[in-house]
Formats: sequence, structure tokens, C-alpha cells
Amino acid sequence: MDPAFITPFITSIQNVFSTMMQLRVDIGTPAIKKDPAPTYDVSGIIGMSGDVTGSVTLSFPLATAKNVVALFAGAPLEPGTADFADAIGELVNMVSGNAKGQFTGGKKVAISCPSVVVGSNHLVARQKDVPCIAIPCKTDCGDLVIEIVIREVAGTGAVTPSQAAAA
Repeated sequence: MDPAFITPFITSIQNVFSTMMQLRVDIGTPAIKKDPAPTYDVSGIIGMSGDVTGSVTLSFPLATAKNVVALFAGAPLEPGTADFADAIGELVNMVSGNAKGQFTGGKKVAISCPSVVVGSNHLVARQKDVPCIAIPCKTDCGDLVIEIVIREVAGTGAVTPSQAAAA
């Protein structure tokens, strides 16, 4: 994966969390993640397509997710409720949307509607031929990680049906 795709996510999560929740995010050292399971119990997942394809996951321990959601929503929300999932989904949407706007070279990238999974031992399927880069983050609400599995599509930027099927 091109390292130029990592910096936008670091900048984005710091900007989104600072702006929306006045919450500082300290970034750890990005590393290639070998384990296919998400790092934590709550995952907000968003897909990317166009000149860049793949997925981005914000993964939180349940306690951190509850703290972040309460701060974001202005009130505690129960895990398992639609409002809790919507809050996690909106956070991954804002982080991914902000990051894709920082990709260099005028790349045309669309993001999907977010999906949210709450519960231990879940699995987020990802592209086999693209490494997963995990970026650990620390906040006053707890730890979380950004898991990025994206690649640039070769050619004109348009994704052919065969490229989409292979992804």
C-alpha cells in the first residue's frame, strides 16, 4: 500500500475528533496487521471505490466506543441500539470522507454507506492481496485503531467489472 494513503487518515481522525468532540487523538506507529479479525469489539466499516478501492475500519473496545459515542451524541447511548450504531457509522464516514479529500492527484473516490458491527469475535472480510495497515490511536476516552485496506486502481481511474469482481 502506498504510504501516501496513510497520512490522510491520521490527519482526518485528529481533525474530526478534535472538531466534533474536542478530543485529542495521539497516533501510534502504523504497522501491517496479520490477524484478519478486527482489533476490538465495535467496528465501523466503510468501503471505497473508484480510483482507490478497499475498506476502512474504525475498531473500538466497547468501553471506548461507549465513551466516544456519549461525547459525540451529547448523551450516553446503549450499544445495540440504532442510535449507537448510527454514531459509530457517522464517525467512520466523517474520517473516511475527510481522508479521501486529502488523497493526492485528484483521485475520484466514492465511499459506501457505513456498516457497524457490535460484538466480540466478529470478522471483517478484506482483500487478500492488499495489506491491512493498523494505526493505533489513544484518546482520553480510550484506545481505538484505524484499519486501512485500500489500493490504487491502475489505469484511467475507472473500475471495470472484472476489477470490481477481483477486489
